[in-house]
Order: sequence, then structure tokens, then C-alpha cells
Amino acid sequence: MNERFPYNEVLPVTNLLEFPKKIVITTHHKPDGDAMGSSLGLYNYLIEKGHDVTVITPSDYPDFLFWMPGNDKVIQFPKDTENAKKLIAEADMLFCLDYNQPDRTEVMAEIIVASKAIKVLIDHHLNPAPFCDHVFSYPLSCATAELIYQFIVAMDDKGIINKDIAECLYAGIMADTNSFRFETMTSDSHRIIAALMEAGAVNYKIHENVYDNFSFNRMKMVGYCLYNKLVVVPEYHTAYISLSKEESKQFDSGTGDTEGIVNMALEIKDIKLAAFFYENEKEVKISLRSKGTFSAKEMAQTHFEGGGHRNASGGKSYIGMEETIKKFLSILPAYEKELNK
Repeated sequence: MNERFPYNEVLPVTNLLEFPKKIVITTHHKPDGDAMGSSLGLYNYLIEKGHDVTVITPSDYPDFLFWMPGNDKVIQFPKDTENAKKLIAEADMLFCLDYNQPDRTEVMAEIIVASKAIKVLIDHHLNPAPFCDHVFSYPLSCATAELIYQFIVAMDDKGIINKDIAECLYAGIMADTNSFRFETMTSDSHRIIAALMEAGAVNYKIHENVYDNFSFNRMKMVGYCLYNKLVVVPEYHTAYISLSKEESKQFDSGTGDTEGIVNMALEIKDIKLAAFFYENEKEVKISLRSKGTFSAKEMAQTHFEGGGHRNASGGKSYIGMEETIKKFLSILPAYEKELNK
């Protein structure tokens, strides 16, 4: 399980953490379960090691993640900007988790790049930008939270993993694999899940906290999407759902309320590609999910200024909802052969 973090590669970071440091942990804009699970898992580990640690997020994030140990200490950059800037400026080390490009932190990008702190990147996205001093990039890993576990083990600190650390890392892996369903879940990943449960993570409680904690309005919105907005394009084994900004206002939609909707379209028999289009004031956000070898990442990267993983990617469009859907439908014929395998 530890081959992703060879001892000789981790050793420089091990040496850096030998004595107490001021550390800031950062993650991407609109953090998801893996972003917060990996960040708070690492936070609780470094606290156990005696470091002065702060997690700073570039934006808000879903309230169904607030239960994670250490969440009450998280600083949201837009709400406490000056304090966040001060902490980053004073940091000895800066951990960059679950993102491969500084611009994925949006408002924090320039500050992170300019920081004189020693930067450590731990991530599972392709093609990391060269902005960190130490880079642990493993795109085949199922989640950054899995990598944090391997990082701790490679630091020879498996015995430090307590219930707080285990719960956060378990949640991160669970969230980024759609409850352990994705192809990226390997036998090693399942062994890590077992180790986290042995360390105190209560699997069913974590599942309830993340997936059984939505608002009544969110459930009504999901019903509306499935009944009124779900479209199937059978000749391309594709399904998509769209939600305009006017429609989302009907349900008082908040951060995280659209999480997982795209996966519902992928649950239809014979569907290989699912898309969810969500309009906000600035753009149309696009979530793509796929099955098998079809690359949602390639489609997002080529046509929608996005990227991600082969079977789970995202992008954006600035041409409005109607034109974005037209564009999506217009490119499907180019993928006909792959979608009909």
C-alpha cells in the first residue's frame, strides 16, 4: 500500500515536520467531500504531531460536511480575508490538497503562489503545475484522502491515526468514489478503508452524515430534476439534466444541493455518459460522469474548459443554458463510436 510514497521521497518532508511548524492547509474552490476530508484528516494528524495548523478554504462548502472533526476551526477566505492572508504570510509550510493548478483556488491563487512558505502538493489530478517544492501527485489514486493515509503511513505514523483522522479520511474516499463504486477503488483502497474503520471510523454514521443530511427543499429539487428535466439520448447512450438559475431559486438552492444529481442520470440502464448543467449568475457549470473507458475528462477538457478524471469531470460554459445544451448535443456524434462500444 505504501509504494505511492517511497520513503526516500517523503523523507525531506518528514525532516521538515520533525519540529513544530506554522502550517496552512489549502484546497480548491467549492470544496467537496474529498477536499474537506483530506484537509481535515491532515489537519487532525498534524495537530497530533504538535504543529500549529489552520485549514483555509477559498469559498464556502456544503453544510453536510460540517460534522467533520476540526471543521469548527476552518477559515473561509471570503469571510475572514485579512486573517487568512496573515496566516498564509506567516506560515512555514503550505499544504495544497486536491488541486493541481493554483487557479483552482480562484481568489487565493496569487497569494498561494507568492507565499514564501515551503509548499507541499498532495493530489490525484493529472498534470500538476510546478508551483510547489514537494509534489506527491498520483492520478491513479481514488481520492486525495487515500493519499493522505498513505502519506501518514509513509511518515511511519500509522499508530497516530485516531478516530478523528480516520473519520475524515473515510469520508473523503467515500465521497470521491461515489460510495466506493468507481473503478479507481482498488484492493489496496479497500484495505485502507478497513484500517480506517479499525482506527475508529464508523462507516454507517459517516454515510448518514454525508448522504442522509439534505434539506427538504433539496429533495424537492431532485424530484423536479428527475421528473421534469431528465433527457435521454438513446442513440448515444447519454442522459442529461439541466437546472436554470430561475429554477434553482424556486428551491432556495444552496451550496452542495446539486451534489450527486449527475450520478442519478448515470444510473439509467445502458447510459454511458451523464451530464448535469447548472446555471449561476456568471456561467453554466457542467458535471460529466461516464462508465467504462469513455473519457468524460477528454470531453470536458476539449469542449468546456474543464478537466478532472476519466469518469468524473467538470467544465463551464459562458454562452447560456440553451446554447450550452445545443453545443453538448452537437458534439455527441463525434463520440458515437466510443459511446456505442
